[in-house]
Amino acid sequence: MLDRQHLSILREIDRLGSLTSAAERLNLTQSALSHTMRKFEERHGVKIWQKEGRGLRFTQAGEYLLALAQRVLPQIDHAERVLAEFAQGHRGALRAGMECHPCQHWLMRVVAPYLAAWPDVDLDLRTAFRFGGIGALLGHEIDLLITPDPLDLPGIHYTRVLDYELVLAVPADHALGDVARPQDLTGETLITYPVTPERLDVFTRFLVPAHCLPKRHRTVETTEMMLQLVAAGRGVSAMPDWILREEGAGLPIRAVRLGEGIDKGLHIGVRRGEETIDYIAGFLALAQATGARGVQA
Repeated sequence: MLDRQHLSILREIDRLGSLTSAAERLNLTQSALSHTMRKFEERHGVKIWQKEGRGLRFTQAGEYLLALAQRVLPQIDHAERVLAEFAQGHRGALRAGMECHPCQHWLMRVVAPYLAAWPDVDLDLRTAFRFGGIGALLGHEIDLLITPDPLDLPGIHYTRVLDYELVLAVPADHALGDVARPQDLTGETLITYPVTPERLDVFTRFLVPAHCLPKRHRTVETTEMMLQLVAAGRGVSAMPDWILREEGAGLPIRAVRLGEGIDKGLHIGVRRGEETIDYIAGFLALAQATGARGVQA
């Protein structure tokens, strides 16, 4: 019989790399952990792992069960948290995931009024996911996903909360006019967030279709650093127009349109059917209202 303990053992061995560490994490002795898994192997007639030097290597059966553990255990953990919250009289906990590097500033406008309006709901923000944002949402690691690139999947409901245009931030005295062509960036250092080019619109919707690439591609972690580099003439950067208006105010930077314009939208995805849960619906409503104010600003 397969139960949660077997899956938890596999997950902790994968996370920690040894039987000893996994046993300590699960409050078991190493002999008890080994005995449990040996009985499981005998019952099902499979080997779960093999020793390789001082380490372990999962067999094909072990890899299958590990993948199952990584999908199922977060859902069980989530269910237990929800039940505990019900037992304590709490309304719930909302775990938000974010795939949009520059959007945290905008999100904070939603967080403050949300915490005030829903005092019984705990709010958590995550930006790193084991299987990416969509996988985290479908796997119940998070309850909503903030993303500029929604994937049309039957199990996810999206709410569009902000419209914006992707523009090129350049130094105020840059030779470019009001509109940039892809060829104009072939002599430039392009500064972006640490995301692969395959997920950056400036590449996929502007440069690559024209068979162009920047002279150099540099990544930085924060919007503030990106803006300072552009202001110092160290490169140019594609970013949402509202970010440039708000966080670039006072810097010697201006916006240049990318070709005919790259229109974008910020979306919040939730598991289909959960968009009507009151504290989730409340978050979506506040996000839409905040987005509408930002567009008018």
